[in-house]
Amino acid sequence: MRETTVDSLDLKLLRALAEDGRASHVVLGDRIGLSASAVARRQRSLEESGLIAGYRAVIGLKALGLGTTVIVRITLDSQSEEALSAFETAVARCPSVIRCFLMAAADDYLVLVAARDIADYERIHTVELSRLPHVARLQSSFALREVVDRPMPIDALTR
Repeated sequence: MRETTVDSLDLKLLRALAEDGRASHVVLGDRIGLSASAVARRQRSLEESGLIAGYRAVIGLKALGLGTTVIVRITLDSQSEEALSAFETAVARCPSVIRCFLMAAADDYLVLVAARDIADYERIHTVELSRLPHVARLQSSFALREVVDRPMPIDALTR
């Protein structure tokens, strides 16, 4: 990964891809005023620099029956390198965990869990989360509804 300078056309391309990551080079070129081959070159450069980290489908969790989002704050019994590594390896294997962050706060990790309902989360808490290595404390909060879910604001790159 190399550092790159981002110009106004790169920003336009990033915005267009954030709106529709499946758009063809031709469609993207029409949107930003470049040829398809120029779009392909710029997109490849943005990928190589790490500004485009990947592509994925956004799955509707509610459509899958996973309508309950739980934010879990986890504190470990140790902050040793071994404890952190063991926890991170194990949490990455938990099928219900959709995001996990190492924190610089009172809690060591913030974990987002997708569950069917509260009973399903009780199972996840008991079978998955509480059995993770070095867990000393779990604090769970239930999201009532999602207010904002958007990709990285491209304009933040120009600040």
